[in-house]
Amino acid sequence: MKIIGYNCIPKSSVLIMQHELSSLVFCKPKLLIPSYYQKRNNFVTKLQCSVASRPYASSSDSVRSNKKQGKSSSSSSSLYGRASLLEMKNERIANRGRVYEFLRSIGIEPDELDGLELPVTVDVMKERVDFLHTLGLTIEDINNYPLVLGCSVKKNMIPVLDYLGKLGVKRSNLTEFLRRYPQVLHASVVVDLAPVVKYLEGMDIKPNDIPRVLEKYPEVLGYKLEGTMSTSVAYLVGIGVSRREIGGILTRYPEILGMRVGRVIKPFVEYLGSLGIPTLAVARLIEKRPHILGFGLHDQIKPNVKLLTEFGVREASISSVIAQYPEITGLDLGVRLPKQHDFLTSLVDLSREDFGKMIEKMPQIVSLSSAAVVKHVEFLKSCGFAENQVKKMVIVCPQVLALNMDIMKLNFDYFQDKMGRELDELVDFPAFFTYGLESTIRPRHRMVAKKGLKCSLAWLLNCSDAKFEQRMKYDTIDIDEMEDESSFDMNSLMRPRNNESDSDYDEDEDSDEEYL
Repeated sequence: MKIIGYNCIPKSSVLIMQHELSSLVFCKPKLLIPSYYQKRNNFVTKLQCSVASRPYASSSDSVRSNKKQGKSSSSSSSLYGRASLLEMKNERIANRGRVYEFLRSIGIEPDELDGLELPVTVDVMKERVDFLHTLGLTIEDINNYPLVLGCSVKKNMIPVLDYLGKLGVKRSNLTEFLRRYPQVLHASVVVDLAPVVKYLEGMDIKPNDIPRVLEKYPEVLGYKLEGTMSTSVAYLVGIGVSRREIGGILTRYPEILGMRVGRVIKPFVEYLGSLGIPTLAVARLIEKRPHILGFGLHDQIKPNVKLLTEFGVREASISSVIAQYPEITGLDLGVRLPKQHDFLTSLVDLSREDFGKMIEKMPQIVSLSSAAVVKHVEFLKSCGFAENQVKKMVIVCPQVLALNMDIMKLNFDYFQDKMGRELDELVDFPAFFTYGLESTIRPRHRMVAKKGLKCSLAWLLNCSDAKFEQRMKYDTIDIDEMEDESSFDMNSLMRPRNNESDSDYDEDEDSDEEYL
């Protein structure tokens, strides 16, 4: 086959797979085709005419055209979308501005609320504020923790309050509860609160005591179980605190659960040890008075120990003073000691050394009320004791300033009417007033009188019942058997505990009121 003539191909193009032939334009082709190709030639000629009659457009131009159209369309669509988002953003800003304006109008500063999800409308925010007011929270309370405004009434507040109510938290204590720990309103009942309550029950805190623990220390609901709570309990058990006492200890003073061992508990135990109190004795003190762990070591305990020595307490006696009255480490002794010393001096002319001796024998003297002291001093004077005798009696046995007045009168009447002894014997042994008349004084006096023995009050009373029975077998009195009435036995703290637990306690036992 020979080609007689052809047109040049104006431009190469990418073939688009269609049923048509490639877009090549042929101008008046002249072909010499054998006769047996005639039928095919007629078919090709028809196709060429059909193709030649179509306008030419390269695929690249088509692509550029499509891109241009797409860009135009996209640009139009993008402009519309941006305008919509901008409008929405402006609307959110305007709504938040109205909410802020409302909060400022009622006295709440919204500066800390930036970034916090808040209600879109003022009405919903007003509903939250009103609900917080029904819980007893004031505008001041909300300003102290403005993030509470981010809590939904239905999704957050009501479920938490319902759960606390089911636990037994009193409605009357709820306001103070929320003031101390408003973060509880953010909490999840299932994820945050229920596991803590379960842990407390696992520490042998009775279910009925759970609400009391939460009311005393609501912050416990925010602690992680594997953190401070578990380590503080483990340390206490490690130093000798009885495991069965843990429930009672935490019920009375749940703040222990938030104390760090290395910063609070361990330094406290070690310092008392440096004063001469054995670790096991410290453990017993914590079992009886767990709140002493809350006394600041550097701002309360150490300064108070220094003040005690300045007011006549010997350093060797500091340990027994704290063991007898551990609360003394947390009192404001800077005020109490000089005031009490001046007051007692005005009654019985005490020196600082005398005052120190009284504290060693009865540390509670620093907390005695003035009215009670005056009443007891007047009673002793009415019994016929001179002022110098009263002074000697209160120094030797300061308990006579704090005893029940009716018991003192009964003992004194029996002393005068039945025992026939001189007042000087009471001056030498004022502890006579501390013994029970029916349980000790009367039966022992009768036994001695029956046997015809002459003995001092100290020999008669200052011993155990078993020891007294042994003495009754003697024909003579051995003065060397007299027991030291003024010493405090530190070992008494470390003796094995009986089966009674301190878990059942009086709510007022830890009060810091003056002794009457």
